[in-house]
Amino acid sequence: MKTQAIAQLKLQRISAQKARLVADLIRYKTSSEALSILKNSNKKAARLLLKLLQSAIANAVNNKGMNVDKLFLAEVLINEGPTLKRFQPRAQGRAYSIFKRTSHMIIKLEEQVVEAK
Repeated sequence: MKTQAIAQLKLQRISAQKARLVADLIRYKTSSEALSILKNSNKKAARLLLKLLQSAIANAVNNKGMNVDKLFLAEVLINEGPTLKRFQPRAQGRAYSIFKRTSHMIIKLEEQVVEAK
């Protein structure tokens, strides 16, 4: 079993579909490469994932004693959270549904193992 450093963010007010677009950009990349991608991305999900990645790196270094230069993103999960349901009044007494979606984000970091030949 490989040691993993985990950071999670719950109940964020962004739809999982929008957050997965950014998560696909950084999946299986090294931590330094993922940081640079997120810093240069102009999306709300990029800001959220950047803070989450920085937290995961801090957890890896401080709690697990991992080397920061060897870290890579083993797993990036974006799951749907609970949906807030609101209603907008419309013509002729009708109500229009508004779904304010939330998401849960999880990042798992592992150390890269270089095999000697």
